[in-house]
Amino acid sequence: MSKQAKQAVSDLSRRTFVKGSLAGLAVAGAGLAGPLSLFGCAPEARTEGEGTDSSAATTVAWSQCNVNCGSNCAFRWHSQDGKIVYMETDNTGSTDLQARACLRGRSMRRWINSPDRLQYPMKRVGARGEGRFEQISWEEAIDTIAEQLRYTIETYGNEAIHKIYATGMYSATGNPSTRLLNVLGGCVVEHYDYSTNMMSAVMPFMYGENFSPYDNVNASSFSEAERASDLVILFGNSPAETRMGGANAVWDFARVREAVYARGGTIVNIDYRLNETSSGYPDEWLPIRPGTDAALVSALVHELMAAGQVDLDFLHTACVGFDEESMPESAKGQNKSYTDYIMGTGYDLVEKTPEWAASITQIPADRIRQLAADIAAAEAPFVCQGWGPQRHTNGEDATRAICMLPLVTGKIGLAGTNTGMREAEPPTYLVGSLPAGDNPVEITIPCYQWLNAIDHGRDMTALNAGILGGDKLGTDIKFLWNYAGNCMTNQHGDINYTHEILADESKCEFILVWDTVMTDSAKYADILLPDAMRAEQLNMQTQGYAEYYTAVGVGGPAQEPPFENRSSYDVMADIAERFDKREEFTEGRTHDEWVQFLYEEGAAANSDMPPWEEMLEQGIYKEALPPAIGLADFRANPAGNPLSTPSGKIEIYSESLADLANTWELREDEVINPLPLFTPGPDGYGAVSDEFPLYCCGFHHKSRTHSSFGFIPELEQIARQQIWVNPLDADTRQIKDGDWCSVKSKAGEIRIEARVTPRVIPGTIAIPQGAWHQASMSGDRIDEGGCVNTLTTYRPTPLAKGNGPAHSMVVQVAKA
Repeated sequence: MSKQAKQAVSDLSRRTFVKGSLAGLAVAGAGLAGPLSLFGCAPEARTEGEGTDSSAATTVAWSQCNVNCGSNCAFRWHSQDGKIVYMETDNTGSTDLQARACLRGRSMRRWINSPDRLQYPMKRVGARGEGRFEQISWEEAIDTIAEQLRYTIETYGNEAIHKIYATGMYSATGNPSTRLLNVLGGCVVEHYDYSTNMMSAVMPFMYGENFSPYDNVNASSFSEAERASDLVILFGNSPAETRMGGANAVWDFARVREAVYARGGTIVNIDYRLNETSSGYPDEWLPIRPGTDAALVSALVHELMAAGQVDLDFLHTACVGFDEESMPESAKGQNKSYTDYIMGTGYDLVEKTPEWAASITQIPADRIRQLAADIAAAEAPFVCQGWGPQRHTNGEDATRAICMLPLVTGKIGLAGTNTGMREAEPPTYLVGSLPAGDNPVEITIPCYQWLNAIDHGRDMTALNAGILGGDKLGTDIKFLWNYAGNCMTNQHGDINYTHEILADESKCEFILVWDTVMTDSAKYADILLPDAMRAEQLNMQTQGYAEYYTAVGVGGPAQEPPFENRSSYDVMADIAERFDKREEFTEGRTHDEWVQFLYEEGAAANSDMPPWEEMLEQGIYKEALPPAIGLADFRANPAGNPLSTPSGKIEIYSESLADLANTWELREDEVINPLPLFTPGPDGYGAVSDEFPLYCCGFHHKSRTHSSFGFIPELEQIARQQIWVNPLDADTRQIKDGDWCSVKSKAGEIRIEARVTPRVIPGTIAIPQGAWHQASMSGDRIDEGGCVNTLTTYRPTPLAKGNGPAHSMVVQVAKA
């Protein structure tokens, strides 16, 4: 913990308490320790002079938490004299549908009023990455940005501009960047995203081109598991850490657990660590070596097949590739079916028995047999993977493999079942967002390929780099546009290598960053702009994408933007004016008029929504959603409701993937598999060595949403950045709980505090992702902040060209 954090905690008042729901914390099973006054919530009582003026009028303004946790919990800001003094959250309507903020979200006041807020526009005066800037006027900043945009377009074309993937702001009008750049002729944008990169790329080959990881068509809702499931199997899915909040999936899963146990069912949580979701229920935990989920599934399927407990009628009617009978003509008679792989009559010629899987997964063979028997006996198994298993170098195979459990049993599209995907997300949103307009640039790049596009974009093609919309990119990226994101370094693979590319000004010639505080990515900006936060302007947003209901919240501002901070919409309108495009960009509307327009447009389609003036008073409007069953229509009538695959069926074996494997330009050690096989992947199973004898995997930390909130010292104190080390691994290294440790990989080195715990599997260490990188990039580059991406490599996966190395690392740990 930093000295700043220790001082902040020692100075906190012990006289205030959280007012509101602690449901999200209770579900986690291992509560946050420490003074609850850290979170800036409503006081039960205050002594005069403790922060509020009893004689001052208090105003209340609604807003939302706008970071990327999948939730947009409601805030009710209480302000005096134009300054936020405390916050309450949603207390309206039924407690089953209250968008109550988690404790992390309730600390937002400390972000808004942080002394670390950026205060004025700045230009870089040191080397990129040093973080040395000087103050400039808004006029100079806007003129410089416009000049650099014009120069880039005239010299290289709009294809040399890239708006980098960023998710630090979710709001109906939160990021006008795409709209502005489209008005100016467009730019290269990304396809896929850092959250679901491998899943988004590969699952359309199995479930169809219309597949999305963000809907309720391809997946079932947790409310359906609550209604009818008798067995829930989670693969790398911990809603208590990734889906915190009163109306988020953590609350839904609490009800699932209660219902499943009430009907005598079972929950199995497969993870390399005893995560917070099952920390109060340790019997649910099935420890597994990270990156080996597909090996476990293969052995489970082997047992189901050997016992004759697969649904051949469903597999032959609705699927392609399970056995020779269901293979496409192009692959018949070649022992290429899934059955051939499982039974060892094709591919590697190894039978996928529980004993085979046990040495790979660290799960005993008898435990694998028992789980297979439980799956066979279940009436309504709900198999549900988080986004962690696909975030490995073998993620494109692992994510499909998990889906094989409901497929081989035929327990898909039925009451209480799921498709193997993550729990469903809401299908509808009550209001739209600021229209982006049409992008004249048709080329898109995989979201993780932007660094390669800076370095050698001119050489990137559809066949060697996953380019879509054309045969090749044709130019290097020369202008990088980053709004509300930390993916330039902190959340990107191999920070040390990334620094080398970004620091070279002959490659990317101009970097623009908008943010509220000095992130690690912001240190690379040529122009750095201070953004107004959502509480400082009229704000509107729907429910979060992971909250299974539909809603809209409107409110604010609770206070004025501090210093010289401005709304990004207003700044972009000024940039548009430099090109005589203000009217085209604004369509004659101010930011606030856009908010009202978008709300009234949504209300016109939903007569239950209140009128605008009422909504401003009410603050939030919510509607419940019925449970969803993934692929229910297809299951009911596969021929009448075909999928958008070439065959119209679920494609266990994909001819399209087989074609890509034969036509794409792959490295010698890269492979695209037409079947969901187990392949270790680079830095996966079997990659440990004398130099790097431990596997390493990242996980989402409850004190941060990715890197958002990562600079707030109070949160750092409550949930410290610690490496999880099993006692067996700690003892051989003489590491004790609380020791300061060095962790090294072939990419870099970090310093981090040890947490010695049996809650992580032996031979593997766990590091919370999102901690802020703190290293001297002109010195030893040892990261004192413990950022896991100092350890990850930059090696895009074969198909998605994605961030699979995020969870695939081999390392050594020692006392520092």
